Amino acid sequence: MFEDAGCAPEPAPGYTSPVKLLFIHHNFPGQFKHLAPALAARGHEVRAVALNLPPQRRAALARQGVQALAYQPQRASTPQLHPWVADLETKVIRGQACADALRGLRAQGWTPDAVVAHPSWGESLFLRQVWPQVPLGLYCEFFYHAQGMDVGFDPEFASANAEEEASRIRLKNLHYLLQFEDCQAGLAPTHWQAASFPGAFRERITVVHDGIDTDALAPRPGVRIALASGLTLTRADEVVTFVNRQLEPYRGYHMFMRALPALLRARPRAQVLIVGGQGAAYGPPAPPGTSWKQRFVDEVRPGLTAQEWARVHFLGSLPYAHFVALLQVSTAHVYLTYPFVLSWSLLEAMSVGCAIVASDTAPVREAVTDGQTGVLVDFFDPAALAAQVARLLEDPAERARLGANARAWACQHYDLQRVCLPRQLDWVSALAEGGGAGAA
Repeated sequence: MFEDAGCAPEPAPGYTSPVKLLFIHHNFPGQFKHLAPALAARGHEVRAVALNLPPQRRAALARQGVQALAYQPQRASTPQLHPWVADLETKVIRGQACADALRGLRAQGWTPDAVVAHPSWGESLFLRQVWPQVPLGLYCEFFYHAQGMDVGFDPEFASANAEEEASRIRLKNLHYLLQFEDCQAGLAPTHWQAASFPGAFRERITVVHDGIDTDALAPRPGVRIALASGLTLTRADEVVTFVNRQLEPYRGYHMFMRALPALLRARPRAQVLIVGGQGAAYGPPAPPGTSWKQRFVDEVRPGLTAQEWARVHFLGSLPYAHFVALLQVSTAHVYLTYPFVLSWSLLEAMSVGCAIVASDTAPVREAVTDGQTGVLVDFFDPAALAAQVARLLEDPAERARLGANARAWACQHYDLQRVCLPRQLDWVSALAEGGGAGAA
């Protein structure tokens, strides 16, 4: 059964005595950036193992009471290995190296009372060989399917051979299945993401979002942002925002770009701010010699006048404080995605009171209800997207209503300190006691 994150504030749980907890994450802290320090602040001994652990991050974690250790793979992937197997080999190499680091902890006489791991990179594959009896909880972000989710969703980029793609996906999930055999409990951020996992494991999953700081992510009427071009924008301006980690089709970048000609013609004062890198975060890379960003700039730019194009601003990747200010100045915020993991940025935009126009896809529908906390549009309809954004830009009362509702929903369901973190702490407490919240 799924356990809802609920909405009523709850106090942090008490523990009868301190416990020893180990986190495993490729890019620690990742989704555990609030949970691990909170456990340390409650007097528990918290350690972490990661691959990517720059000295500055390790020092910052130490100040939060988390002792972090980096593991080092002892070999590279095998050249020209079958591509379906190459992904698994990489995860086995990481799992072996991580297990070696854990044996180092064991040799020092240290054994955790519970381990919490993100399984996507394979690091916890061989945990049972190091500590056979230690309870393991997994962060259940996404289980791949050959049909009905992200794969094949966008016909423009569909695989030429669906059967081969299904075979590749089957092997892509193999390391998950091996880790599921060893774990007692799972933690997923949305119900839809939890439902992506196999039924036998799904019963062990508790649904609690990572949480967002709704106190810090609040409206700021006097906010001002200055662009590199010299343009300064405030809440009095007409600002359309669009945010990706990387500008790629998985997050609807191509559909947003295709909506721009109609939107910019309809709203001659609108300034469009686009945030994101030029690589690939979730989907495949762009064809050789280009980037997804440039590919769709080249497609759309001929349909825009020089004056219209001057109102489109690519900001790259922003420091977090600048990103928050960008959301706070936004008049309308667009979020598009394949059926895939839910971005923190959508909930952060809701928390600051943005008027949201989002794709009518899972798991977006868990956060955005059409006409109540935002507006939903067909992912594949750039004309409808442009029309809905233009409509909101024309209607300040509707924007205010949707933004207020969005913030109220974010505070009620996704607030870090009062909703999500207390339930995460409960989940870890149950795991350390040997059962795991949500266990069958």
